[in-house]
Amino acid sequence: MKFLIVGLGNIGAKYESTRHNIGFKALDFVAEQSSAFFIEEKYGEISSFKYKGKNIFLLKPNTFMNLSGSAVRYWITKLKIDVEHLLVVTDDLNLEVGNLRMKKNGSDGGHNGLKDIQQILSSSQYPRLRIGVGNNFPKGGQIDYVLGEWTEEEHLILDQKMEIIKEMVLSFCFAGIENTMNKFNNK
Repeated sequence: MKFLIVGLGNIGAKYESTRHNIGFKALDFVAEQSSAFFIEEKYGEISSFKYKGKNIFLLKPNTFMNLSGSAVRYWITKLKIDVEHLLVVTDDLNLEVGNLRMKKNGSDGGHNGLKDIQQILSSSQYPRLRIGVGNNFPKGGQIDYVLGEWTEEEHLILDQKMEIIKEMVLSFCFAGIENTMNKFNNK
């Protein structure tokens, strides 16, 4: 059985430490802990490893956040992966910094990366792991906030959550989304 885990973010050193790139940061951690490495391929950097008999592919699209749908469609088609075995890891302004929530599906919530994936797949029926980045910004300051760098305090919170994020990704692939949601959501 195969799974595609997509971390959303923007390519380039300019965006590396920004809140919007938490999907990339999470996948980097999962890959490192799984002794996997990324290679540059069409539409992004891809990595793979096996876990309890499951083939897990990690994708960091190089299409920039707002055009992530093309990369997702290309790789689920190329790898012949069902949409229910797709997990999109993304930042979420509606969750406090470090809060984690897995969902079976849902709206894009104003997130342009999710909006593009939903449009390209013609569906919002795909799992996602939402990582809270908070919403500590003035009215109209959303773009500057998500493209801003983490504070030292936020770094500490997120570093402590990386192991849980890895466990959630592996649980999604091995135990399924329902069990993963029951075990990890709201904890």
